[in-house]
Amino acid sequence: MRTSPKLSLNNGVLIDQLGFGLYKVPARDAEGLVAVALGAGYRRFDTAAMYGNELGVARGVGPQLSTQPGSGGSGESFPALSREDVFITTKVWNDHHGYDATLRAFDTSMVNLGLDYVDMYLIHWPCPRKGLFPETYRALETLYREGRVRAIGVSNFQPAHLDRLLQTAEVIPAVNQVELHPWLQQEELRGKHRELGIMTEAWSPLGRGQVLADPVVQACAAEHRRTPAQIILRWHMQLGHAAVPKASSEARIRENLDVFRFELSERDMAALAGLERGQRTGSHPDNVN
Repeated sequence: MRTSPKLSLNNGVLIDQLGFGLYKVPARDAEGLVAVALGAGYRRFDTAAMYGNELGVARGVGPQLSTQPGSGGSGESFPALSREDVFITTKVWNDHHGYDATLRAFDTSMVNLGLDYVDMYLIHWPCPRKGLFPETYRALETLYREGRVRAIGVSNFQPAHLDRLLQTAEVIPAVNQVELHPWLQQEELRGKHRELGIMTEAWSPLGRGQVLADPVVQACAAEHRRTPAQIILRWHMQLGHAAVPKASSEARIRENLDVFRFELSERDMAALAGLERGQRTGSHPDNVN
């Protein structure tokens, strides 16, 4: 079984560099896919209130947190896991910004997930026109101090949003989860993360599949006898990003995790760096409110 290497967040908490993303995974499918991913070696799962599949994540993880061997797809078994072996991230949605609303939203997520604590809680989008994200983050700081979450952070924050947040925040975000792939490399934002000690985490690390057909990616995949997805994920890993690719089949789930047995050369990395075009596959954070 393959597993991901771990990275240290700015508060010392360790996370698997490569996790399993559950965006647009139907609730009815989440349970089975999470169980398969656990069997393949994933230990970090990224969900959100908006995804509507927190309960499915709980049902996929829960049976493995026992004293009996579990099954990881294809009939293979693996040792039972403790709660500490599994890292769960969820997020507060845009319609629950504000201090009290965020605390209520967190309680709902806890019930859905069936957990005593969440490993990481994020603000899903800054929603800058609402102007409530500093207050929302204050609620996350409360949850962190109470020990109900092990790490807190943000998602889809641009440099200006981070600057505003840090005017009042007392806890530096551990993570900023943003759209990031070879066509949208966000160098300014990544530089700010390095300056502040914030982990860069990529959602849509494959550009929602669009970047897979890029000729440079295809040529690199052919040279290494790897898939285009593996080339892009390896690029993220070598840059030190965390990433949460989604997969909806057992074969793809396993393929995405198999990126730690080869390396891209400096020439490969330079070629992929040259693909920057500022092209988003999702919304700009300033336009989501």
